[in-house]
Amino acid sequence: MHPQLYWYISKKDLDYKFDSLKQTIRQPLTPLQFYFKLQPVVADIREGHLALRIPREKFTKSRIKALEHKKGMFSRFEYHIQDDHLFIIENKDSIENIKPGTEIVAINNIPVSEYVKKYRKLISSDGYNTTFQSYFLKDVFFNFYTAENGFTDTVFIETLYNGTKQSHTLRRESKSKKDLEKDKEQEKRTREKKLNDYVAFSNSYNRNFKFLDKDSTTAYIKIKSFSSDYSDKFYRESFAKIKNADSKYLIIDVRNNYGGSLHEINNLYSYLASGPYVLIKPSQLASRITPLRTNYFRKSTPFQYAFKSLAYPTYVFAQTFSTYKKDGKVYYKMKAAKPTKPNKNAFQGKVFVLINGGSFSASSIITAKLKYDKRAILVGEETGGANDGTVAGFYSYQKLPNSKINLPIGLLLVQPNIDFLNTKRGVSPDITITENMQDIIDKKDPQLDWVKNKIAEEIENK
Repeated sequence: MHPQLYWYISKKDLDYKFDSLKQTIRQPLTPLQFYFKLQPVVADIREGHLALRIPREKFTKSRIKALEHKKGMFSRFEYHIQDDHLFIIENKDSIENIKPGTEIVAINNIPVSEYVKKYRKLISSDGYNTTFQSYFLKDVFFNFYTAENGFTDTVFIETLYNGTKQSHTLRRESKSKKDLEKDKEQEKRTREKKLNDYVAFSNSYNRNFKFLDKDSTTAYIKIKSFSSDYSDKFYRESFAKIKNADSKYLIIDVRNNYGGSLHEINNLYSYLASGPYVLIKPSQLASRITPLRTNYFRKSTPFQYAFKSLAYPTYVFAQTFSTYKKDGKVYYKMKAAKPTKPNKNAFQGKVFVLINGGSFSASSIITAKLKYDKRAILVGEETGGANDGTVAGFYSYQKLPNSKINLPIGLLLVQPNIDFLNTKRGVSPDITITENMQDIIDKKDPQLDWVKNKIAEEIENK
């Protein structure tokens, strides 16, 4: 089903890895034990979207309700990973007075470096870039940890700060009445929350727009996820404001954006293009039947199942006629692979795009296209997603027969409409500017600052 399985690894090498893995299994394994053996081999395929889903403890409804009334234990901190070290860079509730920049050395007397080394093997980006792992691992580290160690109400950690070691006990505290009221308030969907795609879990927005100066010379759009929700309206209103203000510069920030909707990036590109364009090349499939293997009835309620059953013939018809064959290969019809006209409010000024190792999937597709078309100057570090495309689109959700581990398989080869570099790496910046942990703690932004200084310099020289 996967249209480009041997992009970064040969069939011979992959078969050898599976044969080697089989030789290590000499006794029965739990699903979790099997996951930790199998996923590193899947990660060696180097397709970032292709990964087993870690098996987790299934909670009863009463357990879920109880957890909803308790604060998170690890999620109340923000983290940074450097080499095999895990640091706290933000302590949202001043828990135990742990200062930003503190390293977590051990959890329940087990060195954190052992966990980092173990979990790093579970993650791959597209190809051979090395920037993605640390960004993604800091976000999923405790997903792996809790899957392996369970949801406990207390945990003992050892920390290191400025050469001083300390011990702390973290507790899963009950939420106060005020906390529960705040949760309810955060769940309310106001116009602003819809437009900017509010995320209650992180109490933040996926999209933000603002001007960076009083005279509106420079506009700034931050996109943390191409979620598609209300995105058409967001871009329509934002670019109307930019046009009305007659802004000369635009900064688009897709750092730490793991991707998302192809429709959204195609729409965004229409506000940046100077003429008609085609965002992506025709999307290849392994065969004409793979679109029918997307688990149409997956996660359906009895009512949804009944409704979908009635609609199934129409679905099959639509999917069948969404494919076509050309030069012996099978392709899927995609709107983003057709010519698109620029939007009437398309921005005509100078564009800078901020990227880093957390820019993945759709973020890499649009930045590779912008760079190829010389429509933007990319500032930051190499993206975590590949310059030449990825395999994603839609998925067939497989379940391994004995362990019951889920394996989503991407079915579409999605590539930007560019001349490929064949570097098997990410999108490289035009200007390389990196940030370190202290920059993050001090809320400094050397990448954005470089762009602001460059704009100020250009304005001064005019």
